[in-house]
Amino acid sequence: MTKWMKLCVILCVWGWVSGVGAQEMYVSGITKITMRTGPGVEHKILAMLESGSRLEVMEYQSDWSLVQTENQKQGWVLTRFLTEDKPLTFQVETLKKQNKDLADALEKLDTQNQILAEKNQALADIEEKYRDLKQASADFMELNEKYKALVQLSKEQAQQISMLKENLNNEAMLWFLSGAGVFIVGLILGLSTRKKKRHSLL
Repeated sequence: MTKWMKLCVILCVWGWVSGVGAQEMYVSGITKITMRTGPGVEHKILAMLESGSRLEVMEYQSDWSLVQTENQKQGWVLTRFLTEDKPLTFQVETLKKQNKDLADALEKLDTQNQILAEKNQALADIEEKYRDLKQASADFMELNEKYKALVQLSKEQAQQISMLKENLNNEAMLWFLSGAGVFIVGLILGLSTRKKKRHSLL
């Protein structure tokens, strides 16, 4: 194999190994796995990773994967111990968080509904007071109109009474004058009759 062919093979293998982007994986459902300094059991153990640990796969190489932990520590683990499926513990935590978020949203919604109900009740009270005030205002206007009508009627009746009094006074004066005239005429007639009787006696 020529040097150029060897170089091409090396470049292809290197491109396949290093071309894989970072991928989120998890330690599969076993108790613990080893993370080593290199891709093989002969390399030194850096850490023991528990089941459910979240890892970022930086590189694949045969049966081993270069991973990075959440605290930025890098090392090699066996690829067969990795899985894309979230562990049940993660799913439970996710469901718990979602449930808490829903509970918080429901509580917030209940609070908003309570505030809305209080505002609606306050609005209903204001509307009722407005209707009462409007009715009272209408009653007042009606009473005011009746009062004005009664005042006008009272004035008219007072004028009529005044006219009646004036007429009565005039009639009384006429009767008085008539009576006085009759009395004077009678007196004159009486005096005239007495004078005639005296002359006849003489």
